[in-house]
Amino acid sequence: MAIKATIFKVELNIADIDRNYFQDHKLTIARHPSENDVRMMARLVAFVLNAHKDLIFTQGVSRGDEPDLWRKDLTGNIEMWVEIGQPDEKQTRKACGRAKEVIIYTYSGNSANAWWKKIYPDINRFKNLSVINLPTEAIQEIAALAERTMDFSCTIQDGEVWISGRDKTVRICPVRWKKQQR
Repeated sequence: MAIKATIFKVELNIADIDRNYFQDHKLTIARHPSENDVRMMARLVAFVLNAHKDLIFTQGVSRGDEPDLWRKDLTGNIEMWVEIGQPDEKQTRKACGRAKEVIIYTYSGNSANAWWKKIYPDINRFKNLSVINLPTEAIQEIAALAERTMDFSCTIQDGEVWISGRDKTVRICPVRWKKQQR
């Protein structure tokens, strides 16, 4: 019998001063059996950084043809494709062909650095692609706050993210490796 996903309930209060976005979100996140808390919380941080009423978690890990998060318009066209981890050139090319904007978030330190050095020449040509590295230490601190029910206050200002929950505040300073060309 297959192992089922673990369900997490999350309440977010987001104050994104950089984008002038202030909203509460109630989310349900399904953590795939092959996924750990670090990756799941990296997905949550990606949501916080791109929060929008239409941004949703997909089946991601269990479906190779879907990102971890996406936002579609009313006609079903993909406005934003958010991938977590280290996709290969083929997956990245496919995403850039299907979506108006693609963002890859990496979070695994030296492994992410090696991936970036290797893949950069192949994916730098995609104008609708951004690549952002989330510092390993900060993502591990956030992962330590993972519980089946979570409540976080999130503030984004000057590119820095502050996430507070359970009497602890974690500061995340994402590093932009590649910026989308508009």
